Amino acid sequence: MRWVRLWLPLAIIAGGIAVIVATGGSIEGWEGGAAIVGAGLSVWLLNFFFRVGVHGDRERDAEDAAREFYARHGYWPDEPPPEPPPRAESHRAPRPDPHTRHPAGRPGAAARRRPRRP
Repeated sequence: MRWVRLWLPLAIIAGGIAVIVATGGSIEGWEGGAAIVGAGLSVWLLNFFFRVGVHGDRERDAEDAAREFYARHGYWPDEPPPEPPPRAESHRAPRPDPHTRHPAGRPGAAARRRPRRP
């Protein structure tokens, strides 16, 4: 690809200069040589515009990939992941230990009194 981008336009421009030199600098030689040099510059400019367009496509593809990453993870790829939110403590009453006895003997029953002595 480097040959097409760089060396082909230079070869066409060199051919245009060679036409000018070969004709001895006549008016027709200058006109033909200038046209060939212009064609070489056109090839170079066409390659330049193509490279600019391809560069824009790469940026667009990178932006699309970053948006897809954000949609999946919730943060941009060039940012550090966010800290997880602190865990809220539950407001439920603690569960009783099933291995301890309830003061009344069983849950929901009235507490037993000690028997009276006569």
